[in-house]
Amino acid sequence: DGVTEVLAHHSENLQSKFVEIPCSEDYDSHKRFEGCTPRKCGRGVTDAVITREEAARIRRIAERGLSLGGSDGGASILDLHSGALSLGKHFVNLYRYFGDKIQDIFTEEDFALYRDVRRRIQQRIAQAFGISSSSMYLTKPTFFSRINNTEAKTTHDEYWHPHVDKVTYGSFDYTSLLYLSDYTEDFGGGRFVFMDAGSNKTIEPRAGRVSFFTSGSENLHRVEKVRWGTRYAITISFTCNPDHGIGDPVLM
Repeated sequence: DGVTEVLAHHSENLQSKFVEIPCSEDYDSHKRFEGCTPRKCGRGVTDAVITREEAARIRRIAERGLSLGGSDGGASILDLHSGALSLGKHFVNLYRYFGDKIQDIFTEEDFALYRDVRRRIQQRIAQAFGISSSSMYLTKPTFFSRINNTEAKTTHDEYWHPHVDKVTYGSFDYTSLLYLSDYTEDFGGGRFVFMDAGSNKTIEPRAGRVSFFTSGSENLHRVEKVRWGTRYAITISFTCNPDHGIGDPVLM
């Protein structure tokens, strides 16, 4: 594993931490959008954008949605935008599968909070990278994840492989994660690891903590296997290309 350096400890309450790193060439093979496509690259962490109380409310949305399904393996996914929900070894469309019953599971307040949290994260990313938040568009997949130590049954469950978001999902330019549970209290393992030449930089999840980064190869990363407990997070991703933009989820 080489040398591991902790970028953000779970016990810290970080106002703001930002590390600038040179951009990879990944953005050159995509259409550039002036004033949005990364020219400054890096990674940031903040505990000052979302409160722990808001994180607990968002987590309850995830728990209610994921209680309707869940993967047989280590990673369960809930995407409120597309309706994708892990069910056994497959995915179902939450909105089609449960129809009108969905009104009993989620409220308008849930979706309003979700939109507000997304907007604040978007503004913080724009501020950190010196771009206009109106030039960024939410893109897919944007999803809740619930990870425990159940063995992976399908390749979808194998969340721990190193990857580059821009390579995996061409539309991504900026990736963010909002953590909804606490490292060492709610789960063990499951840290987020940036894999740099010669050393790893890790982020220890803490409810309400937002980590964000440019999506190219400059930020190769992985998530450690969760050894015990349950880790909740939401991945919220942004693109500079309006053709790849998606709207906020709406309660049908």
